Amino acid sequence: MDAYFAWAKQKYSQVTHNSTIGKALAYSINQEEYLRVFLSDGNVPMDNNYAEQAIRPFTIGRKNFVMIESSNGAKASAILYSLVETAKANMINTFEYFNLLLTEIPQHMDDKDLRFIDDLLPWSPRVQKECPSRHKKS
Repeated sequence: MDAYFAWAKQKYSQVTHNSTIGKALAYSINQEEYLRVFLSDGNVPMDNNYAEQAIRPFTIGRKNFVMIESSNGAKASAILYSLVETAKANMINTFEYFNLLLTEIPQHMDDKDLRFIDDLLPWSPRVQKECPSRHKKS
């Protein structure tokens, strides 16, 4: 990685800074600190393939979304996709998770204290226990 940044800095001095390649080199040089994070933190993936794969159904389906005629419909769709993909990422049963959300949230509609939401997050012990995935690896 050090060799890349040395090469990029050398090449950047040789190209027009407003050119496409100049802008690309400048971007990578300016983002060096962030691009190196995965080297010091093993929890940070080297690429974003997982995120790309997670949004693929959404991007493929967007041609079908022309039927969403309002910004509220688009917002609702985005929220649902986000909930589904977050449930899948946390290896919980999506159907059971929605069932839990749709039975639990209405019971708190008048609550001023929203701390109950913490128990409904996909990584909470409660959700992990009540919504186990059939595909979870032991």
